[in-house]
Amino acid sequence: MLFVSCPFCVSPGRQILEKKRSGRYNIENIGRKCHFKTTQSSYRNLLTLLNAVLSQRKTSKSEEIMKEAVKLMPGGVNSPVRAFRSVGGNPVVFKRVKGSKVYDVDGNEYIDYVGTWGPAIVGHANEEVVEALKEAVENGTSFGAPCELENVLARMVIEAVPSVEMVRFVNSGTEACMSALRLMRAYTGREKIIKFAGCFHGHADPYLVQAGSGVATLGLPDSPGVPKSTTENTLTAPYNDYQAVENLFHMYPNQIAGVILEPVVGNSGFILPDKSFLEGLRYLTKREGSLLCFDEVMTGFRISYGGAQEYFQIQPDLTTFGKIIGGGLPVGAYGGRKDIMELVAPSGPVYQSGTLSGNPLAMTAGIKTLEILKRPDTYEYLERITRKLVNSMITIAQDAGHEFCGGNLSAMFGFFFTSGPVKNFQDAKNSDLAKFQRFHRCMLERGIYLAPSQFEAGFTSLQHSEKDIEETLQVFTQVMKEI
Repeated sequence: MLFVSCPFCVSPGRQILEKKRSGRYNIENIGRKCHFKTTQSSYRNLLTLLNAVLSQRKTSKSEEIMKEAVKLMPGGVNSPVRAFRSVGGNPVVFKRVKGSKVYDVDGNEYIDYVGTWGPAIVGHANEEVVEALKEAVENGTSFGAPCELENVLARMVIEAVPSVEMVRFVNSGTEACMSALRLMRAYTGREKIIKFAGCFHGHADPYLVQAGSGVATLGLPDSPGVPKSTTENTLTAPYNDYQAVENLFHMYPNQIAGVILEPVVGNSGFILPDKSFLEGLRYLTKREGSLLCFDEVMTGFRISYGGAQEYFQIQPDLTTFGKIIGGGLPVGAYGGRKDIMELVAPSGPVYQSGTLSGNPLAMTAGIKTLEILKRPDTYEYLERITRKLVNSMITIAQDAGHEFCGGNLSAMFGFFFTSGPVKNFQDAKNSDLAKFQRFHRCMLERGIYLAPSQFEAGFTSLQHSEKDIEETLQVFTQVMKEI
């Protein structure tokens, strides 16, 4: 708390400048004769000036750590989008997380809407998950052998997701999507696949074609080091464009093994599907003898307990998972119809393995997370707070004169600095990236942590409170006036 005098008063009195949790300042206890009482513009001007000066967060430790990091790791990070290349400035370095908040090494607090890119749906360092992990770690951190926990989590996934009859656990979403691709080709005896521009399915070579996410953020259409022969069987189409997909099937009859997509896009920013588009893909793949794979690494157990396929009432042949089913620990999985999954070794000839697959700690965290999500009113709460956040942002931004659109589905949301509508990656690229850069920096400096890319979805959790939402909207309102 600081004490300042009003520079607009003839007889300055002592005012109390109180710092809020967001890093913003409010002036309280203004005297009855204070000039602020009659000159609101003066009040706003002073408050803006004070916040500009006093709300600058010290990030010297983060900068020092990142300066060393770039000498030790490519770009100083272990995943590209963390480097803040598309928003400018240096990333903040985290020290700890709790609930809906993250804390950096300089002691700054942020309301977090990244949630470790999706897994933290029950909140960071959830007490129940942490206690379960403490018990589990006493039994060992890795077995490399079967354990009962694998059965428990597998049963929970199968019971929750309509299309899954068998499941195989792996260590990441990339592994899951890579394995699903191999399985689609083996089952159909075909080699070509269809993916959608801007959809990201991990960094396996065949998927790094118009891949969205970090690839889009960095401006790379493909990745060097990926042979043309690896991607020549990868066909692409615009998202939400059924006719383009049908045209590909006509061009390559009896050659397409399957279609893979994010049922709700999160790697080009948040983009909703037309339900007719999903229904069309289901019809078309059945007609053509191909497989339909939903990449639910982001949407699984987030859009609803049964994922996007439960929400849209469309059953794919295969599904990939990650993030939430590991409760914040490294995990992935793929599953689907029994007749397809039984081709996976050792039941069948399609080989896939992993030393840490089914890791007991990841299984424990996933089981406890899913147990929490099954409780009454969970998804109703997530939908309510996320819808309030996004709808209010749209109104505030548009009232401030910005071209802005967005939306949400349960605890997943996104927005673009364009008038919209945004139906695919090409539409998303119309967003004002320079404005997003200024916006991201302003929000970060005021204690709101958002994904450092226009082409990433945002996430809420059960630990985001109404107060968090209100505080975020207050900051958002001020930032919309400044950028």
